Amino acid sequence: MAEKTDLLIIGAGAVGTALARELSRLSLRILVVDRLHDVGGDASKSNSAIIHTGFDAPPGTLESRLVTQANPMYDRLAADLDIPFRRVGAILVALSEEEEAELPHILEKALANGVPDVERLEAAAIRGMEPAVNPAVRCGLLVPRESIIDPFLLVVAQAEVAASNGVEFSTGREVTGLQRHPGGFLVATSRGDIEASFVVNAAGMFTDRLSAQLGIKDFTVHPRRGQFHVLDRAAPVGVQRIILPVPTKTTKGRLLAPTVHGNWIMGPTAEELEDRTTHGTTQEGLAEVVRDVRRLVPGADPSWAITQYDGLRPVRTPDGYHLRSFPGIPGYLELSGIRSTGVTASVAVARYASDLLQQMGLPQAARTGPVTRRKGISCFREAEPAARAALVEGDPLYASVICRCETVTEAEILQAIRRTPGARDVDGIKRRVRAGLGRCQGGFCGSRIPAILARELGCTLHEVSKKGPGSEILNGGTKSQRRAAS
Repeated sequence: MAEKTDLLIIGAGAVGTALARELSRLSLRILVVDRLHDVGGDASKSNSAIIHTGFDAPPGTLESRLVTQANPMYDRLAADLDIPFRRVGAILVALSEEEEAELPHILEKALANGVPDVERLEAAAIRGMEPAVNPAVRCGLLVPRESIIDPFLLVVAQAEVAASNGVEFSTGREVTGLQRHPGGFLVATSRGDIEASFVVNAAGMFTDRLSAQLGIKDFTVHPRRGQFHVLDRAAPVGVQRIILPVPTKTTKGRLLAPTVHGNWIMGPTAEELEDRTTHGTTQEGLAEVVRDVRRLVPGADPSWAITQYDGLRPVRTPDGYHLRSFPGIPGYLELSGIRSTGVTASVAVARYASDLLQQMGLPQAARTGPVTRRKGISCFREAEPAARAALVEGDPLYASVICRCETVTEAEILQAIRRTPGARDVDGIKRRVRAGLGRCQGGFCGSRIPAILARELGCTLHEVSKKGPGSEILNGGTKSQRRAAS
């Protein structure tokens, strides 16, 4: 028998979870499904972690409108969600005569986009603010409100608020069929059918395939890969702000940026791919990142890299943000073309989509006393000595350090598992509380975290995975294998 819901959101990335939080104020049955085994999506959890101002967005576009609307919302949003967020600012660096010639055009674009606080800086001013920038710098632009965030915590926090208001999340559940049904839609999934009155397609890389099942075939999506280096906190980078190159028509270029956790990232590349699920870094791509970033900041040293990662951006053809309903398909809302600025725009996209759904007839009865704020997991590493003592007094497991590099305690890991939606694998814990993201990349805690997961989830160690079924950490016992071999 099919599961029934008022509203089905397909995709639990930044856009899907922001919309779930926005709509959770309504008295509706809302279900969010995702083919991956945790919230966070794909592009939403593997990007440059920047909250953009929209200064360089195409003027007059829906993207420009939503990004510039979203940026000022993050101060309040970060406080409500209790997540780290910093307005560090950015400097766009011009190193050649050709790049300098582009700056007036970028300034004009910023003004057209409603970002009036971008200002030109001469070389001496840039060197005074960021001495590590290439001494050959000619001039640049200061973008004071460019900011940094933890994109995965943003998604998790919004999902937690939505769940507190009754929204259900079903991960590891791939949509395999979508068709009109009396009163709405019948949605086939890898874990049973769903009957929904309204469907929102926020599936990112797969939006075109889902829409095609309803006869909408006027666009395609392909992946554009971006590769990154992550540098250790101790790296002598010597910059405080995001350092940007002059953008091109296809990419914002390779940047150097601080993170809210004290590391630095270098990247990304912009590689057109065909496979929508492939992941992996390449020697050539990472070398390009280093070459281009060292042009901006010569002292950026890849020998301080502690890991690398890549992300896939869903590139739409025709491009641009498309948030649209269809007169012939009542109840269906498609959110496509949301890529490089998607994390930033997600909260404004959610409000825009909510308005569209209201116009489409989504019931608007308000939920009684909806939850609007959440308390994050107290971070032992960042706490002052007195606060650490109070944490240990409240929960003795705060004294049990599981991850040495990031000083993550057992208490934090247990909270990450026990929340809703909670971590169900090693990557889920890593992204919520950073266990395994430090210098040794899980060398110390890699054997301890699976044991905690097995105990908490009531499963065996052999069932514990890195990122869901098919990525199990262990595949047997050495003693049993020896006995079998003999």
